[in-house]
Amino acid sequence: MQTTSLTGLTEQHLAIARQATSGRSAHTVYGGHANTLRQTLIALAGGQKLDEHENPGEATLQVLHGQVRLLAGTDEHSAATGDLLTIPDARHSLEAVNDSVILLTVAKTG
Repeated sequence: MQTTSLTGLTEQHLAIARQATSGRSAHTVYGGHANTLRQTLIALAGGQKLDEHENPGEATLQVLHGQVRLLAGTDEHSAATGDLLTIPDARHSLEAVNDSVILLTVAKTG
């Protein structure tokens, strides 16, 4: 059994994202290419975004810090600290309204 401090990772990766030219930082918390389940902590400085991309499988995101906006076609969903969003099975993008950290959980279906 393994314990991971999401609070500690949030602080660490938000600091990295603020300094990075890309405005982001990511860390695999659980899983990997050989696993069906994968959890990735993603930190984004305010105003940064993840460009539109395909849904990698069943996926959710939990906002650990800040506020984000998920865009899928004409649908737009906002989420703030403590919110959990189901990611639609469609191309989508994610924008950090302010400095934000999410926990992305994906179950690869293929």
